[in-house]
Amino acid sequence: MKHTQSKLCTTQIENFSVKVGELIIFEDVNFTIHCGELTALIGPNGAGKSTLLKSILGEVNHAGKLNYFDAKGEHLRPIIGYVPQTLKFDATSPTTVLDLFMACLTWRPVWLCSSKFIRERVTKNLRRVKAEHLIDRRLGALSGGELQKILLALALDPLPDLLLLDEPISGVDKIGMRIFYELVAELKAAEDMAILLISHDLEMIERFADKVILLNKCVLKIGKAQEVFQSEEMREVFQQKNFSD
Repeated sequence: MKHTQSKLCTTQIENFSVKVGELIIFEDVNFTIHCGELTALIGPNGAGKSTLLKSILGEVNHAGKLNYFDAKGEHLRPIIGYVPQTLKFDATSPTTVLDLFMACLTWRPVWLCSSKFIRERVTKNLRRVKAEHLIDRRLGALSGGELQKILLALALDPLPDLLLLDEPISGVDKIGMRIFYELVAELKAAEDMAILLISHDLEMIERFADKVILLNKCVLKIGKAQEVFQSEEMREVFQQKNFSD
């Protein structure tokens, strides 16, 4: 079933810039994301990629415009989901996956929540990422890939129109990485979701991304994966000759 809570069709980022004093993090960033599209954001360390995502979330002050339109071109306010690189927590804590969801999904103390209602809701969310069997697992007992599945499931409640993924599989092995990308691709197709992903894995980007943006303080290139990977801008940024190997 298609996601029908919103009519988001296009996300437009216009003349985005972030400065800290005289230091330019990035400037004059312009691009468009469409629903049902996975856009990969690549670039060297310090290019401004994570700061750009945080600017979209409203966590970093920025200049420029951020507009969301439906199919008729009318402005709307979308639901945005976010998956960070990592989750900092005490690995020795008895906190379970269910506890994490209960703490995030309600303002009431965990012990005052209806465990049956929350458990059904969490199970539904975990089922979207094929991880319902982890509901009672301690966070500290999860593998890197399992934890990222949990964070993805958490970002899907409520189901977002725009999903931001900030290197969500950093440190995950190749098999876990492929499984995560396949889950994201399934979500995109099933829910007509717009996704903006930061990643350094060019192989997975080539396989799954609809569009690639090369960022290094500003947008250097936008296009299909191979178009960007084989560009002069890519070679100059990474000082390599061929990214198609």
